[in-house]
Amino acid sequence: MTTTLTETLQHWVNNAPFSGEGDTRTGKVYNPATGEIAREVALASKSTTEAAIAAAHAAFPQWRDTSLARRTAIMFNFRQLLAERKGELAAIITAEHGKVLDDALGEVARGMEVVELCCNAPYLLKGEYSENASTGVDVQSQRQPVGVSAIISPFNFPAMVPLWFFPVAIASGNTVVLKPSEKDPSAAQWMAELFAEAGLPEGVLNVVHGDKESVDTLLNDPRIASLSFVGSTPIAQYVYSTGTANGKRVQAFGGAKNHMLVLPDADLDLAADMAINAGFGAAGERCMAISVVVALENIADELVAKIAERAKNLRVGDGTRGCDMGPLITGEHRDKVAGYIEAGIESGASLVVDGRTGALDADGNGFFLHPTLFDNVGTDMSIYTDEIFGPVLSVVRVETFNDGIELINASKYGNGTAIFTNDGGAARRFENEIQVGMVGVNVPIPVPVGYHSFGGWKASLFGDQHAYGPEGFKFFTRNKVITKRWLDPSHGGINLGFPQND
Repeated sequence: MTTTLTETLQHWVNNAPFSGEGDTRTGKVYNPATGEIAREVALASKSTTEAAIAAAHAAFPQWRDTSLARRTAIMFNFRQLLAERKGELAAIITAEHGKVLDDALGEVARGMEVVELCCNAPYLLKGEYSENASTGVDVQSQRQPVGVSAIISPFNFPAMVPLWFFPVAIASGNTVVLKPSEKDPSAAQWMAELFAEAGLPEGVLNVVHGDKESVDTLLNDPRIASLSFVGSTPIAQYVYSTGTANGKRVQAFGGAKNHMLVLPDADLDLAADMAINAGFGAAGERCMAISVVVALENIADELVAKIAERAKNLRVGDGTRGCDMGPLITGEHRDKVAGYIEAGIESGASLVVDGRTGALDADGNGFFLHPTLFDNVGTDMSIYTDEIFGPVLSVVRVETFNDGIELINASKYGNGTAIFTNDGGAARRFENEIQVGMVGVNVPIPVPVGYHSFGGWKASLFGDQHAYGPEGFKFFTRNKVITKRWLDPSHGGINLGFPQND
């Protein structure tokens, strides 16, 4: 392996690079397309993480009391800078994650939707007012920030997922400590620097790079009021249970196994196109990827043939070269996904397209797999039960529409699902009966737009509030209700009875 080590990425605290307090550990950041080490990243010690928390805690009172007009003006500045320089951010994403440039630009665009929503924060943070609720008594409610908010984001969307959370937290008056994935940390650092350029005061957005040591510090420090997490279900469970046990408000988004049900009346060419797009985009490293196609038996052969034809023709390689699909994030993860392919063969599934070999448009020794397609997959096989997080698509055959609904509802996950059909009645029944948080009708990846909210059901979400949209603002604020009466000077007297509304 060729090593082209350049620099060590430091943390970002009080609007400046921060070398940490006693940090001695570093992690390697790769270019997945070449296999080369691009840089190292400092891994925060407990004391370094506490320094970032302290900065956010010190900045909170002033930021909380900053006017909505000022907060919104800074958010508009950030949105404008992000729009002007989105190409820089997309290039960083491709260099460290590996997804193709078009996909990286799409990631930035979807994240910007939330920034644009936050430019409307004054409306979303409005309270309510009831005049004369009782004689001479008025009641009002207002939403106030919770305090210091921790955000732990995954490697697969190094820009979009942080943008789901920190703009909402900041627009609501909170300060933030963001811990991005140590596998591709530069996008978070770049956005924090851009926010400072937009006028964000010191300490409002801080970035610490690290692993379990920094995560545990965030979970246990009493100065952290809320915590948002996106990752695997086992870690989401750990984050939720630990954070809530420590009195924090927690939203922890876990894993997924998203199904796409294809009915006989569907446009099979469209369904095959969408299965390819949703199954192999970003090399399958999406929590909303379609990893299971549920096909009715009478159209399964034709649909599998169409998907296989398209999968074999995908161009795989360096994301900067106009390829269809890039590499996986690390060599270790590539080998893990390849192990699932072997497990699928051993368990008796039909390997239609083998992604372990094929031509590449890339230099060096990148972490590549080609699209893989299995047919006749059983629900007891690991390629069905486990979230593989790679370019492996499984086809499960069912006899009836009812069988398809029952199969999807039996999954422990409930993140996203889709149905492909031209039958409005079938689609409506699917919408009503399916036990999944985000549903697409002829839309394979139903990630809601920024002014709705993102979140699944069952083992895909731990917590009560979804990300961004109206629920995001509710998560990052607490509702306070104020009941008040201005007494006439002549009023007086003592009454020990419980107050009555009259």
